[in-house]
Amino acid sequence: MPQEFDVVCLGGGVAGEAIAGGLRGSGLRLAVIERELVGGECPYWGCVPSKTLLRSGETLAEAGRARNLAASRVEWDLDFPKVSKRVLWMARDLDDTRPAAALEATGAKLIRGAGKVVDLRTVEVEGSQYVATKALVIANGGTAAIPPIPGLDQVEYWTNRQAAIPREHPETLIVLGGGAVGVELAQAFARLGSKVTVIEAGPTFLGLEEPEAGMALRPHLEEEGITILLGDAAERVDKGGVGVVVKLKSGKSVTGERLLVATGRRANFEAWQEAGLTRTERGWLKVDPETLEAHVGIYGAGDITGIGGFTHLAHYHGRIVARRLRGEDARADHSAVPRVTYTDPEVASVGLSEKAARERGIEVVTAFTDPAETARGYIHDFKGGVVKLVGDKKKGVLVGATLVSPRAGEMLGELVLALKAGTPLSILADLIHPYPAFNRVLGAVLQELATKAA
Repeated sequence: MPQEFDVVCLGGGVAGEAIAGGLRGSGLRLAVIERELVGGECPYWGCVPSKTLLRSGETLAEAGRARNLAASRVEWDLDFPKVSKRVLWMARDLDDTRPAAALEATGAKLIRGAGKVVDLRTVEVEGSQYVATKALVIANGGTAAIPPIPGLDQVEYWTNRQAAIPREHPETLIVLGGGAVGVELAQAFARLGSKVTVIEAGPTFLGLEEPEAGMALRPHLEEEGITILLGDAAERVDKGGVGVVVKLKSGKSVTGERLLVATGRRANFEAWQEAGLTRTERGWLKVDPETLEAHVGIYGAGDITGIGGFTHLAHYHGRIVARRLRGEDARADHSAVPRVTYTDPEVASVGLSEKAARERGIEVVTAFTDPAETARGYIHDFKGGVVKLVGDKKKGVLVGATLVSPRAGEMLGELVLALKAGTPLSILADLIHPYPAFNRVLGAVLQELATKAA
């Protein structure tokens, strides 16, 4: 017989965990269906292990910088098994016992298995049916998108899942895709001694960011020995003597021991595609961006919506959905969603790019500066960054910001709040920043933007 719950959530990732926490004590009976590990992609194959891997490489890069700042000789021997072991430990050794227990401690029932939405109220798992009497939530995320490159299906390749928790250390690594995932992992492996080549079919890398971001970051990556090939698409992949050979549109060939495919994400739509729900042009679940409803009584939360593939956004969506299920008129606001690429230097941004702002008819003003040309930049021995701010001249407010700098992710906080609150540029320009903190660079550039908007 079908089992009834007030709410059935397909997916026990970050959004599902947030919904469970948000419904604790509400009296609503919740079932969470998870086919893999509770917590989703982020703690096991995404954010946590990849940033741990980056941290290992960062410590070696900092040790190397000591030669310029503090030491006459610095030497080390890479212990890759130590790196691999720590990364796996941070990924909970792929054991979700504790997060599963925490989920159930909220009062939710955890159901393990691959769920399939058979109608707008029912999810089937291995022959058993779970009926949502109040609402169904689809939060089953995405997976690596594999491009239809001839020969790719005939070779062994990595996605983020193998690269973020590596069990081996390739001497040469080819990265297909110059987005955040590809660039982060490229730098991580380069700093651990791999010879890395990034192949990006488009004219720029980090294509979702302002063009100035890639321009500022590229010299840092190339200085570390990373080869970046732009505007030269992969046309074929073949097995090579020691790995794979990628043949490019230009006629060039790149050979590597390992191939990492980092060409974006796609929705895990197979679980609900037959339920009659609408998909976006890119295949994600189409939802109202404020209510997160895909249909009456059906919500989408997290990556599956295609609004943004960020852990913090999935958590936010889970909180909004939980509040709505409790009877509140909670609405999602996506005007100030921060994003950070954790390279060294970091790339952090929020809001609209200059191009996007102009396309919306905004009378744009911009201001730039280089955080390297500050006291803290010289203290840190940092060279070559950028801060770009985009403002609305008529409204006198900030609409977008991009930073390429050490600790850019931490610097971004006040700008996220400024966008969220619509803080006037005149007030932002009057803020006092501590000297010589990295965020002090924002003072002068905010003043310049305010002056241009006045």
